[in-house]
Amino acid sequence: GLRFASTTASVRTETEADTSENEIVAPDFTNRNPRNLEQLALARKERGWKTTWPKREFWHRLRLERTQHYAEAFVERCNGDVVVSASTREWAIKRHLYSPKGVTACKNLGRVMAQRCLEAGINFVNFKAVIPWEHRCDSASTHLLTLIQEFKKAVEEGGVVLREPRRIYR
Repeated sequence: GLRFASTTASVRTETEADTSENEIVAPDFTNRNPRNLEQLALARKERGWKTTWPKREFWHRLRLERTQHYAEAFVERCNGDVVVSASTREWAIKRHLYSPKGVTACKNLGRVMAQRCLEAGINFVNFKAVIPWEHRCDSASTHLLTLIQEFKKAVEEGGVVLREPRRIYR
């Protein structure tokens, strides 16, 4: 015959862990995000001397430089460090362009810069801190002005604001 042996497992109930100590907030908090004050508009902007040119009163500045053969854009901090850059020299960008220096090249460069800025967590940049003669409106520089306008429009459409928030003074 068959024999069935009944075994009962002893079930132990564990006492629940005390979670009240997880709710205690430390009296000292160390912020490990170096850009947190910039995002809250509380960080200090370096003003420099009044005679300093170009002005350094920004957290991030977007620059567009155009050479004889290529266009290059980069975001730099006030100390001169380049944070994000894109160029029509890059093969990933260059292979999609007919010409690496035309209006459409600057427009596509603006789209790429906007995407890279957002991926790096940069939502606000200063674009008005450029060389003044880049915005001349005489007939010789109409093409250059069109390049800058298309670049600006592409960056703004990409989601980057071309104006930094005003600093909150405490």
